[in-house]
Amino acid sequence: MQTVYKRGPVSLETVFVCLISSKGEVLGLLGPNGAGKTTSVLILAGEMKPTAGQVVLGNARIPGKTDDSATLGYCPQHNPLWPNLTVKEHLEIHAAIKGMKKEDTDCAIKRVAEALELKDHLQKTTRRLSAGVSRKVCFAISMLGNPTIVLLDEPSTGLDPKGQQRLWRAIRAAFKNKERGAILTTHYMEEAEAVCDRVAIMVSGNLRCIGSIQHLKSKFGKGYLLEIKLKDTQQVNVIHEEVLRLFPQATKKERFSSLLVYNIPMENVQSLSQAFLQLEKAKKTYDIEEYSFSQATLQQVFLELAKEQEKDDFHLESSFGWRQLSSEDT
Repeated sequence: MQTVYKRGPVSLETVFVCLISSKGEVLGLLGPNGAGKTTSVLILAGEMKPTAGQVVLGNARIPGKTDDSATLGYCPQHNPLWPNLTVKEHLEIHAAIKGMKKEDTDCAIKRVAEALELKDHLQKTTRRLSAGVSRKVCFAISMLGNPTIVLLDEPSTGLDPKGQQRLWRAIRAAFKNKERGAILTTHYMEEAEAVCDRVAIMVSGNLRCIGSIQHLKSKFGKGYLLEIKLKDTQQVNVIHEEVLRLFPQATKKERFSSLLVYNIPMENVQSLSQAFLQLEKAKKTYDIEEYSFSQATLQQVFLELAKEQEKDDFHLESSFGWRQLSSEDT
């Protein structure tokens, strides 16, 4: 897939080249509100025209490639369901549109109903469905006909935690080691880590970074996070001095009564084994209840990159001038 487009008043250009690079991969597309995730999916799905460039599906326009059997599945952000039709009728209609045989349709409906716990809802009209069940139906529709490329725009929105877990397992099972790939947009970092093989983060309409979750943590994570839970809050100053002795460039991030949180730069940690050895000694010496020492999370990487969009938005909102009104204007 490839597309170029401009978005918003700042006319930013974004280029997507080979977003799905290998079959069996789920690529997560993350970004704050307004970053361009849904716009990108709408362009890839053909629901919005790019202002420039093109979208290429499968082997189309690749020199030497004459076969193009790629098909597209699409689960939009807003449920495109007919309120007076049942879930089963939706699945049957979309299966017919995709050219599936009746016997194959029956097997597919039975399979997705079991995988997504939809058996009790097949005969219900969609107006009677909860938001979570409606999202499951949309995902089921997107998977009919075994598409080679699937676009999933926030598929788990509205599901309770148990429903999210089941849908995540279904997504993993649908793509892992299969002859298909997916692009999934989400606001949930847990979803990205549970489902996605690689992650791309968009900021202000630009594709800011792309890679495995571990790669993004290593490249964009600012060091380590140290959390210390105290038994005796009277020792706060003493333990703070000890942390600075062990990690001279440590910066205190937060303090919640008996919890101290520090950002530790990578250059202060020459060896993880030595860092843990020193922390264990400090734990015994100062009677610390517990501590954790971890690499930056995907959530922290996301928030750091999202700050760039906040700066852009502030710049746009503040780029106005004042003019004194005359008595005629008022």
